[in-house]
Amino acid sequence: VQLVESGGGLEEAGGSLRLSCTVSGVIFRTFWFAWYRQTPGKQREMVASITDTFNINYADSVKGRFTISRDNAKSMVYLQMNSLKPEDTAVYYCGAGQYAYRYWGQGTQVTVSS
Repeated sequence: VQLVESGGGLEEAGGSLRLSCTVSGVIFRTFWFAWYRQTPGKQREMVASITDTFNINYADSVKGRFTISRDNAKSMVYLQMNSLKPEDTAVYYCGAGQYAYRYWGQGTQVTVSS
């Protein structure tokens, strides 16, 4: 199983970034996916999740600003991040599993400047 995140970078507050997660080694359409983020000294927190039946959940802190999506034909998961805030600065990880997230990517850094 391999998950590779991309799309992170430096953005100004109010700007947008789109993260992508390329997935291989699983039957993609049967898996759940999520984006988590982590800052130094803090626990990894769930940002958004999407099930195999397209049920979606968001952390309260990103509702209305972030959108998670999946493309079963391309084995890709996306996180569209709009209206970015400095507190969104973190390493973002893509997770995959069935009912629990067992597989993780290496992470991509997102830095939002004020």
